[in-house]
Amino acid sequence: MTNVYSFDGIVVFGLLYICTCAYLKKVPRLNSWLLSEKKGVWGVFYKAAVIGTRLHHAVAITCLSMALYLVFLK
Repeated sequence: MTNVYSFDGIVVFGLLYICTCAYLKKVPRLNSWLLSEKKGVWGVFYKAAVIGTRLHHAVAITCLSMALYLVFLK
């Protein structure tokens, strides 16, 4: 089990957040409702979705390496 207060827990949380926001960007109803604001508190969802869609190869490699780290090394 990953602890949120450790570094690897923060990395896992960040990766899941970015992947979830990128997925929600592809859903039309949620895209217009959740990701319409680009500034403020709701802008964090938009910015994470942009990171997830533009850097999808890097995010996927990081998710895979983090999964291997958690399964085999921790």
